[in-house]
Amino acid sequence: MKAIRRFTVRPVLPDSLRPLHDLARNLRWSWHTETQELFRSVDPEGWRPEDADPVRLLGSVSASRLAELARDEEFLGRLGEAADELDRYLTGDRWYQNQLAQGGQLPSSIAYFSPEFGVTAALPQYSGGLGILAGDHLKAASDLGVPLVGVGLLYRHGYFRQSLSRDGWQQETYPVLDPNELPVTLLREHDGTPARVVLALPGGRSLHACVWKAQVGRVPLLMLDSDVEENAPGERDVTDRLYGGGSDHRLLQEMLLGIGGVRAVRTWCRLTGAPAPEVFHTNEGHAGFLGLERIRELTGAGQAPGQPVGGALDFDSALEIVRAGAVFTTHTPVPAGIDRFDRQLVARHFGDDGELPGVPVDRVLALGEETYEGGTPGIFNMAVMGLRLAQRANGVSTLHGAVSREMFSGLWPGFDPAEVPITSVTNGVHAPTWVAPEVLSLGARQVGEDRARDALAGGEVATGSGADRTGTPRRWDAVSAIPDREIWDLRRVLREQLVTEVRKRLYASWRRRGAGTAELGWIDGVLDPDVLTIGFARRVPSYKRLTLMLRDKDRLTRLLLHPTHPIQIVVAGKAHPADDGGKRLIQELVRFADDARVRHRIVFLPDYGMAMAQKLYPGCDVWLNNPLRPLEACGTSGMKAALNGSLNLSVRDGWWDEWFEPDFGWAIPTADGSAVDDERRDELEADALYALIEDRVAPRFYDRGEHGLPERWIEMVRRTLAALGPKLLAGRMVREYVERLYAPAAVSRRALDAPAARDLAAWKSKVRAAWPQVAVDHVETVTDTAASGSAELGATLALRVRIALGGLAPEDLEVQVVAGRVDSGDALVDAQTTPLKVTGTGDLADHRIYEGPLSLDRTGPYGYTVRVLPSHPLLASGAELGLVALPDATVGEEEGGPVLR
Repeated sequence: MKAIRRFTVRPVLPDSLRPLHDLARNLRWSWHTETQELFRSVDPEGWRPEDADPVRLLGSVSASRLAELARDEEFLGRLGEAADELDRYLTGDRWYQNQLAQGGQLPSSIAYFSPEFGVTAALPQYSGGLGILAGDHLKAASDLGVPLVGVGLLYRHGYFRQSLSRDGWQQETYPVLDPNELPVTLLREHDGTPARVVLALPGGRSLHACVWKAQVGRVPLLMLDSDVEENAPGERDVTDRLYGGGSDHRLLQEMLLGIGGVRAVRTWCRLTGAPAPEVFHTNEGHAGFLGLERIRELTGAGQAPGQPVGGALDFDSALEIVRAGAVFTTHTPVPAGIDRFDRQLVARHFGDDGELPGVPVDRVLALGEETYEGGTPGIFNMAVMGLRLAQRANGVSTLHGAVSREMFSGLWPGFDPAEVPITSVTNGVHAPTWVAPEVLSLGARQVGEDRARDALAGGEVATGSGADRTGTPRRWDAVSAIPDREIWDLRRVLREQLVTEVRKRLYASWRRRGAGTAELGWIDGVLDPDVLTIGFARRVPSYKRLTLMLRDKDRLTRLLLHPTHPIQIVVAGKAHPADDGGKRLIQELVRFADDARVRHRIVFLPDYGMAMAQKLYPGCDVWLNNPLRPLEACGTSGMKAALNGSLNLSVRDGWWDEWFEPDFGWAIPTADGSAVDDERRDELEADALYALIEDRVAPRFYDRGEHGLPERWIEMVRRTLAALGPKLLAGRMVREYVERLYAPAAVSRRALDAPAARDLAAWKSKVRAAWPQVAVDHVETVTDTAASGSAELGATLALRVRIALGGLAPEDLEVQVVAGRVDSGDALVDAQTTPLKVTGTGDLADHRIYEGPLSLDRTGPYGYTVRVLPSHPLLASGAELGLVALPDATVGEEEGGPVLR
């Protein structure tokens, strides 16, 4: 018989054990080894590292065991120390507080919205890199003391659990998650009733959601859950699973995340007294509707607490305030990775019959329109809306920033992609989460355990001391003093642990595939702790090329079975449930790995997740990444591997493109930009991959010196840890967000009270209306050196330009000369801009004369042009409005363009 209702009966903790409750409910335990060890000692048999969960552990431990622990003085002492240490962590000043004390203009609070968060395997609310990055962002913010509040959804089925059929086809299951068995607490009103967020739906329906809170160190994570009794069955399922359902389902999820998320934050602030966020960070376009809710708050339909703007505002003025305090991060380098909805579907959910009454539907739709060349009419683009609702935007690596500027350049017509106002902050990873305890112990022997742990967390940066001028922790240099033997012995221990983990998971996978015990004796010989081990684990879209390694199966087989330089490969990854192409790639690899000739050297492990990753990264000698360049936005799995002493073997994409050095691994040559088709490109790059392994990677691993150690390999491990490691920290990443995006956004937001917002909106409207009449009328060079079409290096040209103002004032404009080398098509390359000064009115009404010098500081073909941009002290960049006036074909340089010799 089945139970008709399920619930958990929890034991009552004795008073002396009450601190266990606080330790279990704060997810800091997931990256704090001592707290994990404390819970392991509560029930050594019940604590399973692969899915460790203190809340579940305390819910199942016997009353007799609790009574025993309550009398155990040694345990109580450890418990007291852990509780005191957590209190110090939560209340002590960190880097952020030190910056404030030094006069830093930092936001009082930041709201960070993401559709998924990968904090711990005990809270499975993630599918891949976006969620893991978001989880690491929260943890690093906690370590730094950044006053962040995370906002997401609580999915009752999470993503999915992956298994394989007998013939290697991916199968999905969706286990039901009971929030009462998760490390979350329900947000309640002061009278004890659950707090509710409500959205209006078409046809008079409503979408209700409760709010669950997970505590991530110092950072609260608010997650909305639509599975409440007030909802009809369809609405109860809105938060059923991550990235599930059709367009209407996804739209409701994203409305709940964005609009409902803002309302959840307001409720949280009201109930706790927490400061209202000054900055709102949208992590990818899924949460973009949050900007619309903030506009609604400011236009009189629902003034928000903590938003004293001096009365209701019109839409345009409210938009300026919203944009000033918003940051948007894009994570995709391909248009297909962006959520796009039918325009009519969006229209049906807004306006007087849906959400945001009083906010004009046409203004909502205009924010997501693809109005640029190549855009699709009738489509509502969530990333486009995110960019239009945020004054500051970024990609997640230097290369991805460049790709994003190119991809979204249509929103800023007239500007070269390099000038599109999208910057980049390269992702980082939370080292205390991803670095194996054995690696930490090795460092601790050099600098002490507390200092080693502090360095992994970015501690010198977190406390504001002991770092060089770039913020790089000096303690990482201690790696240089670790003896070769200790590094190599550690690498073997980690490899051996991985071998054990792989055999256990492989056995379980084959049992689920239908194999009997008698068939599986061969698994005891899978992998060898003394063989070069390569890891490859990630989601399985086609561009990540899971099966590139199978391009020449015979050649791969020879590599796996090489008599003196063998390799072994561990592969894992999930395909989206609707992606049959990705599933076929997995099946192809599984079938190869099932071959009795090679199955001891290559394995596919199903159900890739955080628990598996924490064993996989440390145990691999080499981390493989071979996407189609430049389609990998960042690729943080290679960072996690590197922090454990693994060397990267990767296409120069994402973070590897900017930080690759031969000391840290190998770059796989690519054929991007070549005139070859996809098949030929895969063939060329697979051949390059095989050659690298054959000729450089494997020989270096097996090249042993007089003491039996691969000294050159060990030196690469040492350099990876000491020189690359500090760059990869999520603490570095969050600090960059604070200094380069959050702090400027807070300053901009504070500058916009109601009158200033109205003035800025009116000024923009005036400039847009006048812009067609703004023109560069005349350009001349006041010098003799350019008459011959050439000039000498170091010379200075005096420029004189006449500008038609179009009814605007001179202070509304900035006139610039843009100069640099020119290519064969006369396009400016590596251009630099210099402002010109207004010097007179000229002979024509509504015109001004601008003059200034142009220094000729480079040799070779050289050129310049003149342009006019809008200018206002509250603009983040001259490109913000997407307006630029350039000389037309009839406005030439009177004396000809100089050529430098």
